[in-house]
Amino acid sequence: MRLLIALLMTLVAPLASADRWSQTLLEARGQTVYFNAWGGSEVINQYIARVAQTLASEYQIQLVHVKVDDIAAVIARLDTERRARASQGSTDLLWVNGENFARLKQEGLLGEPFVDALPNAQFLDPNDVTLFNDFSIPTDGLEAPWGRARLVFLHDTSVLPAPPTSLEEMLSFALENPGRVSYPKPPNFHGTTFLKHVLLKTAPNPDVLAAPVTPTAFAEQTASLWNFLDRLHPVAWRQGRQFPDSAEGMMQLLADGELAIALSFNPNDAANQIAVGRLPETVRTHIHQGGTLGNTHFLAIPLNARARAAALVTINALLSPRWQADKANPEVWGDPTVLDMRRLDSDARAIFAALPISPAVLRADQLGPALPEPHASWTEPLEATWRARYLTQ
Repeated sequence: MRLLIALLMTLVAPLASADRWSQTLLEARGQTVYFNAWGGSEVINQYIARVAQTLASEYQIQLVHVKVDDIAAVIARLDTERRARASQGSTDLLWVNGENFARLKQEGLLGEPFVDALPNAQFLDPNDVTLFNDFSIPTDGLEAPWGRARLVFLHDTSVLPAPPTSLEEMLSFALENPGRVSYPKPPNFHGTTFLKHVLLKTAPNPDVLAAPVTPTAFAEQTASLWNFLDRLHPVAWRQGRQFPDSAEGMMQLLADGELAIALSFNPNDAANQIAVGRLPETVRTHIHQGGTLGNTHFLAIPLNARARAAALVTINALLSPRWQADKANPEVWGDPTVLDMRRLDSDARAIFAALPISPAVLRADQLGPALPEPHASWTEPLEATWRARYLTQ
């Protein structure tokens, strides 16, 4: 009897799940999703706009891209709405990183777990821990993976044929070529990413970085980071008294010849920048030996989202092989997919296999290992200490 019940459950569960998703699709029709996401990249903005057109025509969902510079400001608004007991909030969907997810989760600003309810979640590898942990914090189904990121460096081969492939080589290059190296000013996301990369490369015990920060651990693990920056800044762009405001600003400085090296958290960004004419065709991508910082970025639904059903449909669409392949196309965005090719059918795999490969970027097997993000609690003291040391000079 137990065996019969178990068999019936395995047959009924998929049907029930399908019925629930059908209900979600019906509920989503006519809803408007306010998608709060970074708006600093035109290629990303164009991608989201094209997704919005498809959602409107195929699901009768209106997707509004609310372009923001810092998701932390959105989280502050969500907290204010909760304190005001606003059951219908102003945000339905968020593009978040690990630091923001940690705050959202800790403060109870997210709704119920939803990832397992998405039909396209079947294409995620359940054994890939990077898809279910964000800055060493379990996601618990509260956010869905959307894309992968890797820190890469860009150089113009006509100016710099052999770029530095380690921090020490970068420092040596800066000493020999004053003013040609820099990084974005923290807390700009890319600037903080560079700090974390240096920390991972210089910490005496990088494994400690996966645990919540303590004053003792912070002092011990960051000493070499500050030593490196102390040596770099005097020979950096504008003697380390000023910093580019963003990775996009670095790209322009690279194009203008002021900087010899730029950085990005998108391994395909060089191809994107060349395609839109921002960088010359002689630009190429390089990394540091032993790998660079890497992570997965996610989509989350706030607790008081007024269009939760439409947000679920939107996330499911963004996880479809169709839109994941389009996003991974370096001529579109170049954001690496989170889907497991082994779980796709032959037609879907063929779409990914046909994506163009630019000589300006590195293949996946050339990127080396992805260094894991430190625990989210390390970010704030890193940024605060950086400000105290370098913005008061």
